[in-house]
Amino acid sequence: MQAVASVVPLVATTRGYPSTGYTVENVHAGSVAVVDKDGRLLAWAGDPQYQAFTRSALKPFQALPFLLSDGPAKFGLAEEELALLCASHSGEEKHLAGVHAILDKIGMKVEHLECGCAVPLYYDFVNLPAPIDRQWTAAHHNCSGKHSGFLGWCRLHGAPTANYVAPDHPLQRAIRAALADTVDLPESSMPMGIDGCSAPNYALPLAKLAHLYARLAQGPGDARLGQALGPLFDAMTHRPDMVSGTERTDLVWMTAGGGDWVAKVGADAVQAFGIRSAGIGIAIKIADGNSRGMHTVTYNVLDQLGLLDDAKRTVLERFRRPEIRNARGTPAGDMRPLFTLQRA
Repeated sequence: MQAVASVVPLVATTRGYPSTGYTVENVHAGSVAVVDKDGRLLAWAGDPQYQAFTRSALKPFQALPFLLSDGPAKFGLAEEELALLCASHSGEEKHLAGVHAILDKIGMKVEHLECGCAVPLYYDFVNLPAPIDRQWTAAHHNCSGKHSGFLGWCRLHGAPTANYVAPDHPLQRAIRAALADTVDLPESSMPMGIDGCSAPNYALPLAKLAHLYARLAQGPGDARLGQALGPLFDAMTHRPDMVSGTERTDLVWMTAGGGDWVAKVGADAVQAFGIRSAGIGIAIKIADGNSRGMHTVTYNVLDQLGLLDDAKRTVLERFRRPEIRNARGTPAGDMRPLFTLQRA
């Protein structure tokens, strides 16, 4: 089992009264890795080799076998549908329409999706109660776009569409082999676990995850995988609303980046970024899996790297040191960064 002694405090939450000051209540530790497009470590906090399950930050790279087989073009997928292959969508009407469009084009139905059913994330992020008179389907699950792409690969290659999430299914073997080749690691060095949507997921050193995103940000400029990474970067940055949803942070980050930043969150406090103009990738993991301080950490990583001009600071100010309010809306504390990036 991996030791966690090398993580460092990244963010604190405080409690108190504005008039008398705040006292630190909780501290969340973790690690950050920043690498260039060649994989060279540029900056870090904690352990840049910290091995973390990539969760939904892996989605663009789980789509690689489908892209490398020219699947989206062969099935006529639109750009917003390609973005859904990388999405942790909120289950809004446009997301559902996109998933159904993909399934129609590949000749499959919602019943073939093996991600399970879930209440759409939309309600949590806009602070509304979920309707009690709705029947949710697998299309509402935030991973249904990814799973539609999985089925597309199966249809393209004549592979079984049943039990496509099994680790020994040809699709999952293809994903594992493509990922291992892309990160230059043997498959045995990528611990495998079952994700929330039932598909296999892999743990990677943070620096490797950051390198994946540095390459994704280069898109067609990547010498080995440009034919796949170019369309994925374009789809994600042109349609960040399809990758995430209303009030979601990946939508905010990518909109603020103006087409230069690609961002993808993962469950249990994982965040990955690729910055095209800077030629870098960033990976963040909060070790206890509590994501509430993730946006403050992310803002301060971007700021310390010199990626925030005045306009971006204005747009993203709410993440810098956000207030914590109680149920009455009374200020009760805040979140504040605790780290300084080390430099190579």
